[in-house]
Amino acid sequence: MIETTQAAPVQCSIDQVWDYVKDIRRWAELMPGLQDCEIIDEDNSRWVLKVGVGALVRTVKVLVHVDEWNGPHRARFSFRLQGDPVEGRGSYMATPDGKDAMEMKLSLQIAGTGPMAPMWEAMASPLLPKFALAFARQLATGIEQANAVTAPQPRLSETRPGWITRLFRWIAQLFRAPDAVPSQQPGSKPAKE
Repeated sequence: MIETTQAAPVQCSIDQVWDYVKDIRRWAELMPGLQDCEIIDEDNSRWVLKVGVGALVRTVKVLVHVDEWNGPHRARFSFRLQGDPVEGRGSYMATPDGKDAMEMKLSLQIAGTGPMAPMWEAMASPLLPKFALAFARQLATGIEQANAVTAPQPRLSETRPGWITRLFRWIAQLFRAPDAVPSQQPGSKPAKE
């Protein structure tokens, strides 16, 4: 079994985050390579993904089951690939980090079965943390975009240098005259004018 937990900040309230997260279709739409998401019922869905590692690209069907909706702070899910000996589980946790800020954690565990499991897990082990982090960040971005959160604008003092910095730059320019004589190499004769 391979597992990882990744976190991403979200600049929204817990209720705004949960309004987005409780719709499993939104999760599916963020998955790289999504071809289709069929909602079977409130807790079950089938995702069709085109996945690849290097030159190997194939289409897989993933059955996703939500084991627990415990909003607004937690959801747990499990999944299995149809036709492949791979299954897993995961969870979403949200912790307030101020009035309109959250830390969202995404945990994933994946296990292969059968004789190819050790090879499959060895190949997937370095990729899972990168995938989970990228997905957590995409989820955070999706939540912020759905709630029209924009990046904070820099303050004037962050965009324009202070007067002392401008003074030193002006003095430095005085010592860099545009028609300065090029320096001579030791032992060379001065150029004739």
